[in-house]
Amino acid sequence: MPPTLDVLEELARAAGEILRAGYEQDFQIDYKGAVDPVTEVDRRSEAYLLDEIRRRFPNTRVLAEESGASGAGSDGLWYIDPLDGTVNYAHGVPIFAVSIAYAAAGEVTLGVVYDPLRDELFRAERGRGAWLNDRRLQVSSQTELRRSLLVTGFPYDILHTPRNNFDHFAHLARLTQGVRRLGSAALDLCYVAAGRFDGYWELKLSPWDLAAGGLIAAEAGALVTDLEGGPDYLTTCSLLAAPPRLHPQILAALRACEKRDNRV
Repeated sequence: MPPTLDVLEELARAAGEILRAGYEQDFQIDYKGAVDPVTEVDRRSEAYLLDEIRRRFPNTRVLAEESGASGAGSDGLWYIDPLDGTVNYAHGVPIFAVSIAYAAAGEVTLGVVYDPLRDELFRAERGRGAWLNDRRLQVSSQTELRRSLLVTGFPYDILHTPRNNFDHFAHLARLTQGVRRLGSAALDLCYVAAGRFDGYWELKLSPWDLAAGGLIAAEAGALVTDLEGGPDYLTTCSLLAAPPRLHPQILAALRACEKRDNRV
């Protein structure tokens, strides 16, 4: 039997308790790259999730941030980010979450993102809408780019890549009310779903960053695509999510920036 949304919620809350217990405590920090930390709390959260998933659903595969791909089953694929917002967490910034998604037949069908400090649980099931705790979610009704508030992020290889998103950030900042950077892709997408932001884009992410939040945003009414306007953002790992009438305006602005910088 495949998992239910209730199961994903249970797992996310338990992993969130691990994050909450470790927050602002002493813990070991290692580095996967110059600005890409991993804490022992990341690993504890992921170990819990992997153990539970393997015990309950042994014939499924898992793609997790710290341990990569595992499992050889055919019943589905889990996307696990045990601590989205590790840099924030390591510095005591209270913006981070657990992100869990489940895909069947190549399509994400269930997604949960849990912010343990605010006790905000965002969830969605394909075709059944998106929710924040007991409140149904709906994207903002904003239709004007000039009046929109956007959010974005920057890649971990920012020191070496020319595609570092700085030019896109500066360009969109001049066209909108503002662009924020929170440091958690999963929460960025959920905040679009909740209407807190009017749109989100980012380059060079990973599938576990996007799988749950992308479904939640889409089920709340967002148009969620890659930066070419196509549907396969889990493969390209670039993403734009915004209300349908605002999405093409943001996409056009991003494309104009790309063209200006001779990147198309």
